[in-house]
Amino acid sequence: MRIALLGGGTIARLVLEHLRSGDLPGVEVVALSGRSTASRGAALAQAHAIPFVVGREALLAARPQAVVEAASHEAVRQHLVPLLGAGVSVVVLSAGALADDRLRESAERAARDGGALLYVPSGGIGGLDALKSACVAGVHAVSIRVAKPPGAWKNIPYVDAMDVDLDRLVRAHTLYEGPAREGVPHFPQNVNIAAVLALAGIGFDRTRLEVVADPALTHNTHTIRVSGKTGTFTVMLENVPSPDNPKTAWLACYSALAALRSLGSSVRYGT
Repeated sequence: MRIALLGGGTIARLVLEHLRSGDLPGVEVVALSGRSTASRGAALAQAHAIPFVVGREALLAARPQAVVEAASHEAVRQHLVPLLGAGVSVVVLSAGALADDRLRESAERAARDGGALLYVPSGGIGGLDALKSACVAGVHAVSIRVAKPPGAWKNIPYVDAMDVDLDRLVRAHTLYEGPAREGVPHFPQNVNIAAVLALAGIGFDRTRLEVVADPALTHNTHTIRVSGKTGTFTVMLENVPSPDNPKTAWLACYSALAALRSLGSSVRYGT
Protein backbone atom coordinates (compact mmCIF):
# COMPACT_ATOMS: atom_id res chain seq x y z
CA MET A 1 0.00 0.00 0.00
CA ARG A 2 1.27 3.44 -0.99
CA ILE A 3 0.76 5.91 1.85
CA ALA A 4 1.68 9.52 2.53
CA LEU A 5 2.15 11.22 5.88
CA LEU A 6 0.55 14.58 6.61
CA GLY A 7 2.55 16.12 9.45
CA GLY A 8 6.12 15.57 10.53
CA GLY A 9 5.88 15.09 14.29
CA THR A 10 6.03 12.17 16.69
CA ILE A 11 3.58 9.93 14.84
CA ALA A 12 5.25 10.40 11.46
CA ARG A 13 8.61 9.61 13.03
CA LEU A 14 7.21 6.48 14.68
CA VAL A 15 5.71 5.23 11.41
CA LEU A 16 8.97 5.77 9.54
CA GLU A 17 11.05 4.09 12.24
CA HIS A 18 8.82 1.02 12.21
CA LEU A 19 8.84 0.98 8.43
CA ARG A 20 12.63 1.04 8.45
CA SER A 21 12.76 -1.86 10.92
CA GLY A 22 10.42 -3.96 8.78
CA ASP A 23 7.39 -3.84 11.09
CA LEU A 24 5.04 -2.61 8.34
CA PRO A 25 5.36 -5.14 5.52
CA GLY A 26 3.65 -4.11 2.32
CA VAL A 27 3.59 -0.41 3.22
CA GLU A 28 5.50 2.15 1.16
CA VAL A 29 5.66 5.80 2.25
CA VAL A 30 5.70 7.84 -0.95
CA ALA A 31 5.71 11.34 0.56
CA LEU A 32 5.69 13.39 3.73
CA SER A 33 3.72 16.63 3.50
CA GLY A 34 4.24 19.79 5.56
CA ARG A 35 3.02 23.36 5.57
CA SER A 36 6.26 24.85 4.21
CA THR A 37 9.83 23.99 3.36
CA ALA A 38 10.74 25.18 6.88
CA SER A 39 8.52 22.54 8.53
CA ARG A 40 10.24 20.04 10.82
CA GLY A 41 8.97 17.26 8.56
CA ALA A 42 11.47 18.29 5.90
CA ALA A 43 14.42 17.08 7.96
CA LEU A 44 12.55 13.92 8.96
CA ALA A 45 11.79 13.11 5.32
CA GLN A 46 15.43 13.69 4.36
CA ALA A 47 16.63 11.42 7.17
CA HIS A 48 14.43 8.60 5.84
CA ALA A 49 15.09 9.31 2.15
CA ILE A 50 11.48 10.02 1.21
CA PRO A 51 10.13 13.01 -0.76
CA PHE A 52 9.00 16.06 1.22
CA VAL A 53 6.15 17.96 -0.43
CA VAL A 54 4.22 21.14 0.26
CA GLY A 55 0.61 21.57 -0.83
CA ARG A 56 -2.15 19.17 -1.73
CA GLU A 57 -1.38 19.06 -5.46
CA ALA A 58 2.14 17.84 -4.74
CA LEU A 59 0.79 15.36 -2.24
CA LEU A 60 -1.67 13.92 -4.75
CA ALA A 61 1.07 13.83 -7.41
CA ALA A 62 2.83 11.22 -5.25
CA ARG A 63 -0.20 8.93 -5.92
CA PRO A 64 -0.83 7.68 -2.37
CA GLN A 65 -3.65 5.22 -1.80
CA ALA A 66 -4.03 6.51 1.77
CA VAL A 67 -2.88 9.49 3.80
CA VAL A 68 -2.19 9.37 7.53
CA GLU A 69 -3.13 12.75 8.99
CA ALA A 70 -1.03 13.47 12.09
CA ALA A 71 -0.86 17.23 11.90
CA SER A 72 -3.65 19.39 13.33
CA HIS A 73 -7.33 20.26 13.27
CA GLU A 74 -6.50 22.89 10.65
CA ALA A 75 -4.89 20.28 8.42
CA VAL A 76 -8.06 18.18 8.64
CA ARG A 77 -10.21 21.16 7.73
CA GLN A 78 -7.98 22.02 4.80
CA HIS A 79 -7.25 18.63 3.25
CA LEU A 80 -9.69 15.93 4.35
CA VAL A 81 -12.59 16.52 1.97
CA PRO A 82 -10.46 17.10 -1.19
CA LEU A 83 -8.35 14.01 -0.51
CA LEU A 84 -11.37 11.79 -0.01
CA GLY A 85 -13.01 13.30 -3.07
CA ALA A 86 -9.92 12.37 -5.07
CA GLY A 87 -10.34 8.74 -4.01
CA VAL A 88 -7.57 8.78 -1.40
CA SER A 89 -8.39 7.13 1.92
CA VAL A 90 -7.51 9.18 5.02
CA VAL A 91 -6.62 8.04 8.54
CA VAL A 92 -7.62 10.97 10.76
CA LEU A 93 -5.82 11.29 14.09
CA SER A 94 -6.84 14.90 14.83
CA ALA A 95 -10.41 13.68 15.21
CA GLY A 96 -11.54 16.70 17.23
CA ALA A 97 -11.90 18.64 13.98
CA LEU A 98 -14.86 16.40 13.15
CA ALA A 99 -16.90 18.03 15.92
CA ASP A 100 -17.79 20.42 13.10
CA ASP A 101 -20.91 18.73 11.69
CA ARG A 102 -20.62 20.44 8.33
CA LEU A 103 -17.03 19.26 7.87
CA ARG A 104 -17.82 15.72 8.99
CA GLU A 105 -20.87 15.41 6.74
CA SER A 106 -18.89 16.77 3.79
CA ALA A 107 -16.11 14.27 4.49
CA GLU A 108 -18.51 11.35 4.74
CA ARG A 109 -20.13 12.36 1.47
CA ALA A 110 -16.75 12.79 -0.24
CA ALA A 111 -15.68 9.34 0.96
CA ARG A 112 -18.80 7.76 -0.53
CA ASP A 113 -18.52 9.67 -3.80
CA GLY A 114 -14.77 9.14 -4.11
CA GLY A 115 -14.83 5.47 -3.17
CA ALA A 116 -12.36 6.17 -0.36
CA LEU A 117 -12.22 5.25 3.32
CA LEU A 118 -12.54 7.80 6.13
CA TYR A 119 -10.87 6.01 9.03
CA VAL A 120 -10.74 7.42 12.58
CA PRO A 121 -8.74 4.98 14.73
CA SER A 122 -9.24 4.49 18.48
CA GLY A 123 -6.28 6.61 19.49
CA GLY A 124 -5.45 6.48 23.17
CA ILE A 125 -8.64 4.81 24.38
CA GLY A 126 -10.31 1.40 24.34
CA GLY A 127 -13.81 0.01 24.63
CA LEU A 128 -15.09 1.33 21.31
CA ASP A 129 -16.03 -2.17 20.17
CA ALA A 130 -18.29 -2.61 23.22
CA LEU A 131 -19.68 0.90 22.80
CA LYS A 132 -20.62 0.36 19.17
CA SER A 133 -22.30 -2.93 20.00
CA ALA A 134 -24.20 -1.36 22.90
CA CYS A 135 -25.39 1.46 20.67
CA VAL A 136 -27.18 -1.00 18.43
CA ALA A 137 -29.44 -1.87 21.38
CA GLY A 138 -29.53 1.65 22.81
CA VAL A 139 -27.22 3.66 25.05
CA HIS A 140 -28.43 6.12 27.68
CA ALA A 141 -25.21 7.85 28.70
CA VAL A 142 -21.52 8.05 27.75
CA SER A 143 -18.87 10.03 29.59
CA ILE A 144 -15.11 10.37 29.50
CA ARG A 145 -12.80 11.89 32.10
CA VAL A 146 -9.46 12.97 30.67
CA ALA A 147 -6.96 13.56 33.48
CA LYS A 148 -3.32 14.41 32.81
CA PRO A 149 -0.38 15.90 34.71
CA PRO A 150 -0.52 19.72 34.78
CA GLY A 151 2.31 20.07 32.26
CA ALA A 152 0.15 18.52 29.55
CA TRP A 153 -2.24 21.48 29.74
CA LYS A 154 0.31 24.25 29.27
CA ASN A 155 0.26 26.70 26.34
CA ILE A 156 -3.42 26.19 25.62
CA PRO A 157 -5.27 29.52 25.17
CA TYR A 158 -8.43 28.24 26.87
CA VAL A 159 -6.45 27.20 29.95
CA ASP A 160 -4.25 30.31 29.93
CA ALA A 161 -7.40 32.46 30.09
CA MET A 162 -8.35 30.76 33.38
CA ASP A 163 -5.26 32.14 35.09
CA VAL A 164 -4.60 28.76 36.73
CA ASP A 165 -1.03 28.27 37.95
CA LEU A 166 -0.42 24.76 36.68
CA ASP A 167 3.01 24.61 38.32
CA ARG A 168 1.54 25.16 41.78
CA LEU A 169 -1.48 22.87 41.78
CA VAL A 170 -1.69 20.73 44.91
CA ARG A 171 -4.85 18.85 44.00
CA ALA A 172 -6.83 17.85 40.92
CA HIS A 173 -8.36 20.83 39.14
CA THR A 174 -11.21 20.56 36.62
CA LEU A 175 -10.52 22.63 33.52
CA TYR A 176 -13.75 21.78 31.70
CA GLU A 177 -16.92 19.81 32.31
CA GLY A 178 -19.78 19.62 29.86
CA PRO A 179 -20.74 18.37 26.39
CA ALA A 180 -17.92 17.05 24.21
CA ARG A 181 -19.01 19.36 21.41
CA GLU A 182 -18.12 22.45 23.42
CA GLY A 183 -15.06 21.02 25.16
CA VAL A 184 -13.17 19.29 22.35
CA PRO A 185 -12.29 22.47 20.38
CA HIS A 186 -10.74 24.04 23.50
CA PHE A 187 -8.05 21.31 23.68
CA PRO A 188 -7.05 20.53 20.07
CA GLN A 189 -4.02 18.39 20.99
CA ASN A 190 -5.26 16.78 24.19
CA VAL A 191 -8.78 15.39 23.88
CA ASN A 192 -9.13 14.04 20.34
CA ILE A 193 -10.01 10.78 22.08
CA ALA A 194 -13.24 12.36 23.32
CA ALA A 195 -14.12 13.09 19.70
CA VAL A 196 -13.45 9.48 18.75
CA LEU A 197 -15.71 8.33 21.59
CA ALA A 198 -18.48 10.67 20.47
CA LEU A 199 -18.18 9.62 16.83
CA ALA A 200 -18.32 5.92 17.72
CA GLY A 201 -21.16 6.38 20.19
CA ILE A 202 -24.01 8.80 20.81
CA GLY A 203 -22.62 12.00 19.36
CA PHE A 204 -20.91 15.15 20.56
CA ASP A 205 -23.92 16.71 22.27
CA ARG A 206 -24.78 13.70 24.46
CA THR A 207 -21.22 12.58 25.26
CA ARG A 208 -20.02 14.20 28.51
CA LEU A 209 -16.42 15.34 28.83
CA GLU A 210 -14.46 16.22 31.96
CA VAL A 211 -10.93 17.61 31.60
CA VAL A 212 -8.68 17.53 34.67
CA ALA A 213 -5.17 18.67 35.58
CA ASP A 214 -3.92 16.43 38.38
CA PRO A 215 -0.47 16.88 39.95
CA ALA A 216 -0.69 13.41 41.48
CA LEU A 217 -0.59 11.75 38.06
CA THR A 218 2.36 10.63 35.99
CA HIS A 219 0.24 8.95 33.30
CA ASN A 220 -2.52 10.31 31.06
CA THR A 221 -5.58 8.69 32.63
CA HIS A 222 -8.82 8.23 30.71
CA THR A 223 -11.97 6.90 32.34
CA ILE A 224 -14.92 5.97 30.12
CA ARG A 225 -18.37 5.10 31.48
CA VAL A 226 -21.23 3.75 29.36
CA SER A 227 -24.75 2.73 30.35
CA GLY A 228 -27.53 1.40 28.16
CA LYS A 229 -30.00 -1.40 27.51
CA THR A 230 -27.28 -4.05 27.41
CA GLY A 231 -25.83 -2.99 30.78
CA THR A 232 -23.03 -0.74 31.98
CA PHE A 233 -19.27 -0.79 31.68
CA THR A 234 -16.30 1.30 32.74
CA VAL A 235 -12.94 1.39 31.00
CA MET A 236 -9.91 3.09 32.55
CA LEU A 237 -6.60 3.51 30.75
CA GLU A 238 -3.39 4.83 32.29
CA ASN A 239 -1.34 5.83 29.28
CA VAL A 240 2.34 6.72 29.22
CA PRO A 241 2.70 10.19 27.66
CA SER A 242 4.63 10.42 24.41
CA PRO A 243 8.31 11.12 25.15
CA ASP A 244 8.25 14.04 22.71
CA ASN A 245 4.83 15.46 23.52
CA PRO A 246 3.16 15.12 26.96
CA LYS A 247 -0.15 16.24 25.47
CA THR A 248 -0.39 12.95 23.54
CA ALA A 249 -0.53 9.39 24.87
CA TRP A 250 2.07 6.95 23.55
CA LEU A 251 -0.82 4.54 22.86
CA ALA A 252 -2.41 7.10 20.53
CA CYS A 253 0.79 7.19 18.50
CA TYR A 254 0.83 3.41 18.17
CA SER A 255 -2.84 3.52 17.17
CA ALA A 256 -1.65 4.97 13.88
CA LEU A 257 0.52 1.90 13.28
CA ALA A 258 -2.37 -0.41 14.12
CA ALA A 259 -4.55 1.51 11.67
CA LEU A 260 -2.00 1.03 8.89
CA ARG A 261 -1.87 -2.69 9.53
CA SER A 262 -5.67 -2.85 9.48
CA LEU A 263 -5.87 -0.99 6.18
CA GLY A 264 -3.75 -3.58 4.42
CA SER A 265 -5.17 -6.67 6.09
CA SER A 266 -7.78 -9.10 4.81
CA VAL A 267 -8.43 -10.40 8.37
CA ARG A 268 -10.05 -8.46 11.21
CA TYR A 269 -10.66 -9.49 14.83
CA GLY A 270 -13.09 -7.55 17.01
CA THR A 271 -15.76 -5.08 15.98
